Amino acid sequence: MTASGMQRPGPEEHQQLLQEIGPLPLEGPAWPTRVKWLAWLVLALVVFRLMQTAASPAGESVGMAIKISVLACVLGLAVLARTMHTSVTRITERGIEQSWLGKKEIAWEDISFVKFVPLIASKRLICFTPRGRPVTIQAGSRELEIAFAKISLVYRRR
Repeated sequence: MTASGMQRPGPEEHQQLLQEIGPLPLEGPAWPTRVKWLAWLVLALVVFRLMQTAASPAGESVGMAIKISVLACVLGLAVLARTMHTSVTRITERGIEQSWLGKKEIAWEDISFVKFVPLIASKRLICFTPRGRPVTIQAGSRELEIAFAKISLVYRRR
């Protein structure tokens, strides 16, 4: 039993889960291709509109502080789009990890229960621990989505 009163799967059940997932490590993109390209498209549209506005009389009257703030926001969007494009999710014998702005990872022994959230844009696995914030991992491939569904069945609330 965990501190929250939930029972984790036993070693045999956990080992069976890892075998069902397939040969480990299972690795794939963290975000679906359509979501990654949508992020780039949105960034391109924002840059296009900013350039149009900057070239107009209205753009000339904008203060320097606003220009710097908008540029910082656009750079932030570019970093997020790039990170989404290169982010990888990996399921290993040790746990689940995802590259992001920093590395997100959770060990199997730290998971109390999980919730699989199949959203339209992406599929997510929210891993809850007894002593901290939940860790959300993205699945951008069908293989990872199936693995997430299997994990959620084994690590559900008991």
